[in-house]
Amino acid sequence: MRALFVAPHPDDDVIGCGGSIIRHIRKGHTVTVVYMTSGEAGSLVHPKEELRLIREAEAREAASFMGFDDLIFLRNADGGLSADAENVTCLTRIIRAKRPEILYFPHTGEGCRDHRITHDICADAVKRARGPWFQECPGEPWSVGIVLCYEVWTPITEVSYTEDISDCIDLKLDALRRHRSQLTLVPYDEAVRGLNRYRGAMTGRGIYCECFQILTVEKIF
Repeated sequence: MRALFVAPHPDDDVIGCGGSIIRHIRKGHTVTVVYMTSGEAGSLVHPKEELRLIREAEAREAASFMGFDDLIFLRNADGGLSADAENVTCLTRIIRAKRPEILYFPHTGEGCRDHRITHDICADAVKRARGPWFQECPGEPWSVGIVLCYEVWTPITEVSYTEDISDCIDLKLDALRRHRSQLTLVPYDEAVRGLNRYRGAMTGRGIYCECFQILTVEKIF
């Protein structure tokens, strides 16, 4: 299986679905992560260009720790992401090139604007990628069989799919801790452990779980 994850900023992929990334890797699946921005606005200590380099390096370190290295940095402005034709076309091209069977991106109710815009870009690109249109997007049309939306800042109200990540929660948190520039500001690792434990308790699907909204589904794993 080929799995594509789209994140608004470096670390959102690990926060929202790092356990699922690890599960895909353990099953021998191909994993690619696309970062819409490089999170260069995420500090008052470092200048933006310096922080961009730091956060991209942290993302590579976290990915290497989890066991993959296929990362794509689109480098849109952090905090100024736009669902314009250029971004939609770019992601459509990536979908047609990578031909993922499963795609993950943030759910539409996220409180952070960049997260919501990422959802809109991805949802539009999924529709465009499968049709026989848009000559500016090379490659054959590709229909993504499974589309799951994950939670980062804002919990999903109506959960439609749950993944038990109990056997890899420690690895997920260790991967998240590679994003050192962000954890010095907010203890995201503690927050994520709490959220995943809460999801496990409330769904009864495992000790630690990641929850998703299903946009499209044929089969899961």
